[in-house]
Amino acid sequence: MLYSTFGLMNAPSFPIRLVKRGAADSSLAARLRKEIEGEVMFDAASRGRYSTDASIYQVEPLGVVVPRTEEAARIALAIALEAGVPVLPRGAGTSQCGQTVGEALVIDHSKYLNQILEVDAQGSTAAVQPGVVLDALNAVLRPHQLWFPVDVSTSAQATIGGMAGNNSCGSRSIAYGNMVHNVLAIEAVTAAGERWRFGPMGETTGSPAYQDFVKRLKALYDREKDEIEARFPKLLRKVAGYNLDHLGPPHANAAHLLVGSEGTLAYSERLHLKLSPIPPARTLGVCHFRKFYTAMDMTRHIVPLGPSAVELVDRTMIGLARDIPAFRKTVDAVIKGDPDAILLVEFSGEDAAVQLSRLKQLTQLMGDLGLRGNVVEITDAAQQKAVWEVRKAGLNIIMSMKGDGKPVSFTPDTRVREARHARHLVCARLGRHAARPAGARHAARRR
Repeated sequence: MLYSTFGLMNAPSFPIRLVKRGAADSSLAARLRKEIEGEVMFDAASRGRYSTDASIYQVEPLGVVVPRTEEAARIALAIALEAGVPVLPRGAGTSQCGQTVGEALVIDHSKYLNQILEVDAQGSTAAVQPGVVLDALNAVLRPHQLWFPVDVSTSAQATIGGMAGNNSCGSRSIAYGNMVHNVLAIEAVTAAGERWRFGPMGETTGSPAYQDFVKRLKALYDREKDEIEARFPKLLRKVAGYNLDHLGPPHANAAHLLVGSEGTLAYSERLHLKLSPIPPARTLGVCHFRKFYTAMDMTRHIVPLGPSAVELVDRTMIGLARDIPAFRKTVDAVIKGDPDAILLVEFSGEDAAVQLSRLKQLTQLMGDLGLRGNVVEITDAAQQKAVWEVRKAGLNIIMSMKGDGKPVSFTPDTRVREARHARHLVCARLGRHAARPAGARHAARRR
């Protein structure tokens, strides 16, 4: 459950209390309707709709506010805090860990607060409101040969604000990093109602209160840096907990503390993003494996080749995709035989000849490891796109499973340090409950 204390370092001076439904609901709803410009929904049907997201969890909120303006969102936040009501910012609700459900006042920014405020093509930066959908942003950036590379599979729905709250990753995080590596600054409202621009901690701009906050963050990092170094996982796709390791070098960015905080520290109004050039050349290798565990183990040999993506797709997803008419042609074209799993290995960059050479290196590597002939090489851009569309639809494909056994989607982005340990950490434990994993996995490099 997410509460609007927004963290101890900037805690409000008033207590947060749980509000029982009834008269308090009516009073809160009435005040919100009177004072904000936007939609206020406290009826049972609306609370029921917002009690779910893409996760397996269901928690009915106290009510829902859909602000039309940034000022309306600030007023709603202030009213909730004054009433002692927990606040839960919400984007598209596409995450699978229940981040957007809770017994709180939900502030949904996806309907109106979805403007792209600025694109600096020369500086490769953009400023957006939290409700901007990733695909919509990339459509605007494409004519500039730029993109925001945190390419989550739910890009047609996922909002930038939600992606920042979850520290989303995407298929190509091995090359571009997580959300935290691609956020430059965040303009946010604190629990005290102050508007701060969280950014590089070396900057001297901002209010005295913000500068004092940064000073305390620096002191916190200096005091705990040895413990952080000893205990924080050396993994790129590290999305659990607060990013305290980003308070020191080489990052030292206060905005990175908000990324991954799931709305518990401040309400993000505007996000300043780092953009990347769209690579003009790509190649794709589809590596086939007779055993699932072999595919997982091979990732540690493939990552040193410098791919931009390494995605594992298992037998279950391959079979279900083949049964769907929209995907059958693509699956039949690239899948040879009856593999237990495949790895999608992408190389991308400026020079087409270089990417083709790297693809050939992948084929050679597999041969050297005793897996000669297991790579289907794809250089055609349209066919590569078709393959990635199948991967992108992975969750929907898995959910199409027929019969008594049904998939349950939960705990995404679970990480293990080495692929060879995954058998014990995932599959063996699921086996105790007559269950097995299905779908797609990512490979990443150590930080």
